[in-house]
Amino acid sequence: MSSPTAPTERPRITACIIAFNEAARIGDCLASLAFCDEIVVVDSYSSDATVAIAEAAGARVLQRAFDGFRSQKAYCVEQASHDWVLCLDADERVSAGLREAIEQARDSGFSGVAGYRFARLSEYFGRFLRHGNAYPDRVLRLFDRRHGGWRGKREIHEAASVDGAVRTLRGDLIHYPYRSFEQQLAKTQRYARMMAEHEFARGKRATLGKLVLAPAWRFWRGWLLRGGFRDGWHGLVYAYVRANYVRQKTIMLWLLQNGQNVADPPGDQP
Repeated sequence: MSSPTAPTERPRITACIIAFNEAARIGDCLASLAFCDEIVVVDSYSSDATVAIAEAAGARVLQRAFDGFRSQKAYCVEQASHDWVLCLDADERVSAGLREAIEQARDSGFSGVAGYRFARLSEYFGRFLRHGNAYPDRVLRLFDRRHGGWRGKREIHEAASVDGAVRTLRGDLIHYPYRSFEQQLAKTQRYARMMAEHEFARGKRATLGKLVLAPAWRFWRGWLLRGGFRDGWHGLVYAYVRANYVRQKTIMLWLLQNGQNVADPPGDQP
């Protein structure tokens, strides 16, 4: 007589978060991950209460000097105790609908897939953007690390990838990306510089045509063709700022290929 088949154990999930000076936001992020079996936070030596808040919430906190978004997230995934990982930034939250979808997928054993993507819904100065280039902004954040992860060499606008099937889950990952408009502008300029440096190192070059046309195309594609105007003035401002990001990145790439600096040398004072 054959022995009965042992029941398959439900997969366990480790939530992986990177953080730096996120005391104001990380508490809500961690609360939304209560359904996970483990939470790992990799902190870049915050000077505020980020570490204390994370530890009080039951997270395992590790500290590591920041050397790039992709590298930091890859390191965090490596520290997980379980192979299925859910990766968030400290300014993101798992909505009730997304949590339900993740739990249903977990109860089915994550059968037949290597990862899951889902929409990211961003709040923008009092309104959630549901159109244009802002939404649905699907991201792959739940995956089996044995089949992929934060791969590649690009440290900015990093994205996870897996070898295997990927399904889309219902529900939204809620995103609170900006504390203020000034912070958005500073963040956008920093990302533009990092992306220009990455593209320059890979041999990509700017042209006069891109300098003129690329920002305009980004604006009209998002605001008009993808319906960003339906988000009112919030959608208009968002489209302008995103177009400005393209303008900054292209100008910085142009300067780099012409032997010019795009940032102050270390130690220089303004």
